[in-house]
Formats: sequence, structure tokens, C-alpha cells
Amino acid sequence: MSTANPYLSVIIPCFNEDASIPLFYEEAIKILAQINEQIEFIFIDDGSTDNTLNILRQLAAQNNNVNYISFSRNFGKEAAMLAGLQRANGQFIATMDIDLQDPPSLIPQMLEAVASGEYDCAGTRRVNRIGEPIIRSFFARRFYSFMKKFSDIEIVDGARDFRLMNRKYLEAFLALQERNRFSKGIFPWLGFKTKWFEYTNIGRTTGETKWSFGKLLLYSFDGIIAFSSKPLAIASILGILLFLASFLLIMLIVIRKIMFGDPVDGWASTICIILFCSGVQLFTTGILGQYMAKIYTETKQRPQYIVQEEKQWI
Repeated sequence: MSTANPYLSVIIPCFNEDASIPLFYEEAIKILAQINEQIEFIFIDDGSTDNTLNILRQLAAQNNNVNYISFSRNFGKEAAMLAGLQRANGQFIATMDIDLQDPPSLIPQMLEAVASGEYDCAGTRRVNRIGEPIIRSFFARRFYSFMKKFSDIEIVDGARDFRLMNRKYLEAFLALQERNRFSKGIFPWLGFKTKWFEYTNIGRTTGETKWSFGKLLLYSFDGIIAFSSKPLAIASILGILLFLASFLLIMLIVIRKIMFGDPVDGWASTICIILFCSGVQLFTTGILGQYMAKIYTETKQRPQYIVQEEKQWI
């Protein structure tokens, strides 16, 4: 570890971002020069298959303030953020994406807010989703609305992983040892005083997003399961309602038979009811299974990432 700790550590996860790295570093250096303090950059290569690692090696060899970590395979953005945060030496720590959708120009303002001592963290949120696919934007807003109603934490609509925090906040974050990490939920769960900075959506400078609709959907499921037990309550209530409905239908059939002597016909409707109830059972079992799967992952105690290579901290 460095004997002279930097003033600010910037954590940047990378996955197949060889074209973005030079652009990001050039822009970040230009903006952060006005801080006039020692800055360290920690890039995390999350198992990239392009030239990302070689670019990071070159950048680190040319700049003493650049460090990097390379994973043995792709472990995901959450693991990459955690690895960087665990190695950050700065008095203040920032996390951000490398595609310049998180504007480095906000860092001086965020740093000023946290360094004043009035806030422990500065967060950012997008005020619009211009340029995003309509379906993706729709489901993203539904996710934030769902989390607001069904969890004990409040995730700000449009919140990004672009944050700046003091060491007290970082130490509280690192104290959580869970393996199923959902940082967008962990940050507000920690509490502390956060100042929010808003900005309009910015398109990527190069390449394409690595977050497909399917990945985002699974990530949202992880967040709901990690910070809410209400889906289990919903499954239970749904089961009770179906039981009551089936009981009333049985009583109706019995009364109809006694009073009118009509045979119970309609095999098609019976099959539909059976399929409906079976689907509900599978749905509720699936909810329970998701919670059990998370418990299973936690009990295995596997490391959240494996480092293949890293620049030695001096």
C-alpha cells in the first residue's frame, strides 16, 4: 500500500472497453487537474476478451497514479466495484463507469459537498432516459416504483453507481459481507447523509452497452429479493385467495347438484382452472426458490472474485 495516501481514489470497472479507456482517462485527468490534489485511478478488468488488459498495462506503465486489477474471468460489475473499493487508499472515493455516461465534470462539485463535512456521500441520478429503448426505459421506471412500494429502503429513481463517499461511508459499505450484492440497494440501506446531483442522460462515447435487457431484468430481480421479503407475502396471500375461490366454487357446484341435479360438465373449463392453479403454484414456488438460491450462494462462502493480475501498489 502507498505510504502517502492519495486525496481521491476513482474506481472504474471495465469489461471489453479497450476503446473507452484512453478517452476516459484523458477527460478525467483534464477535469480533475483543477482539484490540485493527488489522485489515484483503479481500473478493474472484469475478465475482458478484447485488448482492455493490454491498454491498462500500458496506461499504468506510463502513469504512476494508475493501478489496475484483472480478474480471472467475468465476475460482474458488483464484484469489480467491490475489488476496487477494497483497494482504495484515498481520503475520498468515487465509483463511476468508463463510457463517459457518468460525467467527470461533476466530480469537483461532488467532492466539495462531501469534503465540507456536511455530507458523507454524493450520489447522482439521471433526470431523463432520452436515447434509451422505450421498453427498457419503461421497465426501469417500474422497477424503481416497485422497490419504493415493496422494500424498506428508497432507491432514488434514475440513481447511478456514480458516487463519491468519505472513508466512514466506505468502511460501512465494506463491513457488509454478503455475496449477493446489489449496491444500488446497499448504498441507501447504509443511511448517512447523501447529496444528490442531477444530470440529463448522456450517450456512450464508444461501443455498446454490456447490459442487455435480460441482464438488467435479472439484476432487478436480485435487487428485489435482496431488499424485500414482500414477494413471499404476496405468494402467501395469493395462495389464500385461490384457496377461498376454489372453496366457493366447490360449494357452488354442490348446491347446483342438490337443487337442480345438473351434471357437472365442462371439461375444458376444468382443464383451464387446473392449468391456472398449477401456474400459480409454480410461480410462488419459483419465488421461494429464488430466496433459497440466495441462501445457498451465501452458505458456500466462495470468493466474490479471483484476481489474475494486478499492478503492485507502491
